[in-house]
Amino acid sequence: MLKGIPAILSPELLKILCEMGHTDELTIGDGNFPGHTYGQKVIRMDGHGVAEILAAILQVFPLDTYEEHPVTLMAVVAGDKVETPIWEQYKEIVANYDERGAGCFEKIDKWKFYEKTKEKSSVVIMTSEKALYANIILKKGVVI
Repeated sequence: MLKGIPAILSPELLKILCEMGHTDELTIGDGNFPGHTYGQKVIRMDGHGVAEILAAILQVFPLDTYEEHPVTLMAVVAGDKVETPIWEQYKEIVANYDERGAGCFEKIDKWKFYEKTKEKSSVVIMTSEKALYANIILKKGVVI
């Protein structure tokens, strides 16, 4: 164990976060996300939700300040009658670590989200999150 590191962050995940460089991306998937289909590397964090993991990661992971929207959400598919209150939680969490707060976020089409994960994410973190459309991509910034 280390001091000051959230206990939820496993040694395997910490290693990946440390190895990631500026503009590298990671995806945190909800319980329905097909991580093994789209992830080059997958870490399972069963028993945890996305918001809890997001808050822990942002304690050690800066968001890209050169990118207008370093946080990407999967947009709700047209016609899906799904509410996404978890997005408000995400915005509150991000605001604790980045002064842009809700301005960090963009939403992209479901299939573009999958494609972006497959092409750009260094890791997909699989969770037990039950909220729908709770998937999120983070782009790493520069550690100052």
